[in-house]
Parts: sequence; structure tokens; C-alpha cells
Amino acid sequence: MNPPQLNVLLADDDLDDYTFFKTALDALPVSTHLTAVKDGQELMQLLTGENYTLPHVLFLDINMPRKNGFECLSEIKHNDKLKDLPVVMFSTSNSREAMSSLFKNGAHVYIRKPGNFEQLKELIYHALPLATDKLSTNSQLKYILNA
Repeated sequence: MNPPQLNVLLADDDLDDYTFFKTALDALPVSTHLTAVKDGQELMQLLTGENYTLPHVLFLDINMPRKNGFECLSEIKHNDKLKDLPVVMFSTSNSREAMSSLFKNGAHVYIRKPGNFEQLKELIYHALPLATDKLSTNSQLKYILNA
């Protein structure tokens, strides 16, 4: 029996980062369906849409136009429909203060974007179960994944 397909949502304004992410996700031994949005405003419109089925996990870039990842995370965690959505923050920043703030606001996993394809593939592969297991265990553990 095949495991169920994971619906993954990526919010990232950088087309190169999106392509890099999609290629890495497609190379994993996991069945996934990827939906992508290019900014925080588009993300929130999609998530709060009346007929939208929430993804299993959201990969959320911090630095985006119109509405950044911090703002989106806060809105997600203060919305009854969205608050249990597993969120993996995704950024080039390695700021401990930013990570601490993100975890306090409900992020489950923080990934520092690597420049290497194999590292990105490995980080995504490890982040998927960490984030999606949150659904069943209701764990308060937080994870930082660095390449």
C-alpha cells in the first residue's frame, strides 16, 4: 500500500528558489503535490479561501513582498481555521533572534536555505515528517535544520 500523497504549499517570491525547491522535492522518495504562491498576500488569500483544502505542510519564506513570513505566520496562528497548519520557515537568515521569534509565534521547523542541491533535498526530506508529525503528536518541540 502506498503512503498518502503529501500536499505541500510553498510561499516564496524567488523563482530560482522555487525551481530549486520543486526539483529537490520531486527527487525525494515521497509522493507530494506542490502548490506555490509568490508573496504573503497571495498566500493568505489562498489559505483563507472558502473552498481551499489546507496543505499538509507550509514552507514559508521570511523575506517576501507585500506581506512577509513573520506577518503571515502571525495571521496563520491567530486564525482558528489555520492555527494547526504545520509551518516550516524557510530563509537564508541565521539570526537566532529571528528563529526564537518565529518559534514563539508557532513555527514548527526552521530551515536555513542551503546553496547545495543535495543539502536542500536532505533538509526538505527531514522537515516533512517533523512538521507533519506535529499533527498527530501535538508536540511543542521545535527544530532548526541547517545544511
